[in-house]
Amino acid sequence: MLSAQSLPLITATLPLVGERMPVIARNFYGRMFAAHPELFDGLFSRSNQKNGSQQQALAGSIAAFATHLVNNPQTTPEAMLSRIAHKHVSLDIRPEQYDVVFQYLFEAIAEELSEVITPEIVDAWTEVNWLMAHALIKLESGLYSAAASDHPLAPWVVVAKEAAGIDAVTFTLEPADDTPVTPSLPGQYVSVTVRMPDGIHQVRQYSLSASAGTDTRVFTTRLDADGEVSPALHRDVQIGNQLILSNPCGDITLSTGDSPLVLASAGIGCTPSASILRSLADQGSRREVLVLHAESTLERWALRDQMLEDVALLEAAELELWLEVPSDGDEAHDGFMSLANVAIPENASVYLCGPLPFMRSLRSQALESGVPAERIHYEVFGPDLWLAGS
Repeated sequence: MLSAQSLPLITATLPLVGERMPVIARNFYGRMFAAHPELFDGLFSRSNQKNGSQQQALAGSIAAFATHLVNNPQTTPEAMLSRIAHKHVSLDIRPEQYDVVFQYLFEAIAEELSEVITPEIVDAWTEVNWLMAHALIKLESGLYSAAASDHPLAPWVVVAKEAAGIDAVTFTLEPADDTPVTPSLPGQYVSVTVRMPDGIHQVRQYSLSASAGTDTRVFTTRLDADGEVSPALHRDVQIGNQLILSNPCGDITLSTGDSPLVLASAGIGCTPSASILRSLADQGSRREVLVLHAESTLERWALRDQMLEDVALLEAAELELWLEVPSDGDEAHDGFMSLANVAIPENASVYLCGPLPFMRSLRSQALESGVPAERIHYEVFGPDLWLAGS
């Protein structure tokens, strides 16, 4: 809860801070990396810093948290905090690292707002920072405690590497040591640490794309020719090599019960849908499942065979496909996915995964069709820019 002293100060300064937060975020990261360049090795993404998406995500999350405190002083934005906490745990973020963030973030705030800053304003925004930090630390502590081991990162060995579509690869890994394995849930992801040619380790999150809860980890990654990690994975990582993987993370997981499901994905966003489908097939589930997938061409659909096989195994599952460039004989809708003529089952939970514009569009369409907001779930690859762009 925001204190009575800070509430009016945050209310008054939030428009200015929100407007300048993107500049503050750039200033913050510049200061922090100048003092701690080692944070790029195994923690922060160089690509996300270069393209500005990490700065946007930080600015959006702080502004959203402060706005929530002003509008709802008795609560915190639980969904946003949960997503951030899972991402932090996948990177093995620890409480003491929040002190580093606080130091450089507030140096950046003080510099950018030097013409209006007062000790009282500093105290108010310090309170916002630590309310958010302590909420995240509490959530992260619970996630660490629930794991099978107190080692959130462990070595895994690649036992299979197979082409998936025309530009994706599926990796299957098994434990490389005796670290206890935390079972995964359908829809979760792992962080994968990869050594770059210059010796720096970079980390990316990949949704698990096959059966959940097992002692194997399967993830599928599409090649981004302009990226840094996927080219290294596709080019350099071979069977027998080791990768560092995190425990499974992510709170967008298969809901329990027997209510209907809608799994809507685009491109490589099909990976969590594939994991959920495989788990349902393994259970012999009778739940009504509507699978919606959008792809550029049929050949590019990375997990086509797996998903079609599992839909066929489920007695109450159907699949609809959209292709931007269909070929003769393809059983698919032309163009981009639309829910205009899709009958969404009553009481269905909708899961979205794909590029951000796709998820924004589908979420709006689902809301317009009568699906309550609390039944619409989404997963973001990379920094969460949903809030930053809202």
